[in-house]
Amino acid sequence: MCFVTYLPYQEGFILTSNRDEHVGRPKASPPKKYYINGKTVFYPQDTLAGGTWIATSSNATLCLLNGAFKRHEHRPPYRQSRGLVILDFFKYDTLTIFLNQYIWNGIEPFTLVVVEEKEVIRLTELRWDGQKMHVKELDSTQSHAWSSVTLYGDEVIKQREEWFEKWQRNNLFYTGDAIMQFHDLGGNGDINNDLVINRNEELKTVSTTQVQKTSEDFLIKYQDRLNEQEYKYRIFASENVC
Repeated sequence: MCFVTYLPYQEGFILTSNRDEHVGRPKASPPKKYYINGKTVFYPQDTLAGGTWIATSSNATLCLLNGAFKRHEHRPPYRQSRGLVILDFFKYDTLTIFLNQYIWNGIEPFTLVVVEEKEVIRLTELRWDGQKMHVKELDSTQSHAWSSVTLYGDEVIKQREEWFEKWQRNNLFYTGDAIMQFHDLGGNGDINNDLVINRNEELKTVSTTQVQKTSEDFLIKYQDRLNEQEYKYRIFASENVC
């Protein structure tokens, strides 16, 4: 939930997320198939709050980062976990209905990346600052990157974007595995701010999740970094249903 990249790929896209979390938080479960409002949804589950930071269905993929535009003061109690917002999205028929009808008050600030797949791919960035929802349409034919503003200052976020741009210049023809490798090795040797962090054995990059969708493939990759386990899923048409 703390470093996310989006790349257009073969008339589809690849979305990859590094999750930075306190090591004392209960281990998340790897991606599984769930049913929400009659829709088949795949996601890893945060076993503490029951939500997730990334989820995908046949026509939508969402990824959440903590914080909106700047580091905010943590002021619990909150009405619900931010990770449940992603799952609630699938209870609505469209993003517009979700935005208009969902109750945002009482939720800690966050950034939500929404990829919708209909006639064309639609990429939308939602930022909830605790008072107001800010909606921004992005060009789905271009690459994008996000870092959590609760963990990284403006200078570090800019540097991470520069690493991503440099990697793209050196990898004009990329694959999902190559992007996973970038999420693993990107940086300059600073373990506090590289793409994989380790801050005093308290805050670490605990996992990397990737969703790859094209007209031919629907793939999910999940790397559990704490337990050095990797999971790969190919979603077949019989599972990829609304």
